Amino acid sequence: MSDPTRPHTAKIIAVANQKGGVGKTTTTINLGAALAEIGCRVLIVDLDPQGNASTGLGIEPDARDYTTYELLLEEIELAQVIQPTRNEHLMIVPATVDLSSADMELVSNEKRSFLLSDALRQPAMDAFGFDFILIDCPPSLNLLTVNAMVAAHSVLVPLQSEFFALEGLSQLMLTIREVRQSANPDLRIEGVVLTMFDGRNNLSSQVEQDARDNLGDLVFETRIPRNVRVSEAPSYSLPVLNYDSSSKGAEAYRDLARELMKNNTRKAA
Repeated sequence: MSDPTRPHTAKIIAVANQKGGVGKTTTTINLGAALAEIGCRVLIVDLDPQGNASTGLGIEPDARDYTTYELLLEEIELAQVIQPTRNEHLMIVPATVDLSSADMELVSNEKRSFLLSDALRQPAMDAFGFDFILIDCPPSLNLLTVNAMVAAHSVLVPLQSEFFALEGLSQLMLTIREVRQSANPDLRIEGVVLTMFDGRNNLSSQVEQDARDNLGDLVFETRIPRNVRVSEAPSYSLPVLNYDSSSKGAEAYRDLARELMKNNTRKAA
């Protein structure tokens, strides 16, 4: 529950899909960069033991002394865990493979589902003045993902424009419902964003139609195209907005950021 006496609380969004390869980390990085570009203060929390969001934002492995592992399981000051990136207004809590053992260590903790929520809502967070916190979830519905959903105000779901794309959503929606009923009754779905979309491909158009028929207004108008610049950017440890600012991929993530802002402004009104 939010504290009305606190000066500012960030909007926390878990970016989740238990299916791998759907553009989840790419969306987290580039949506964060696009929000930062328009002046929002953004924190990315890398909750995936693969640490791809950290690598994609230029945080070298030997620079990850304190990570989400320590944030969850040790009493560590936020200033030691939160790192700047090359993008102004965009910061990150990095991850390493150490996080892969967190699931087992969390099982015996009676507050196991609330550790990330507590960490992101501690009073020391106020000094950073974040507008958005984006949590890059692992590609599984484990305790780390549950922690993200308990901490979050909403869940953003990247959906790859491919056959069987909608089939995996049922288990994710069930998990969201269970978290709502048990630990976070205010959790809602921020939206579903179609990724790797190819307008020349009948399959992509069919997946979009199926998604809109089944999910209605939950599907963002913005579609993230299949774009070589988006694919290349991580190998240079850059968001696509930095790697090729004028590419179709960069423009699409700017559109997604604007749509997200517009939706949140409308819901707050």
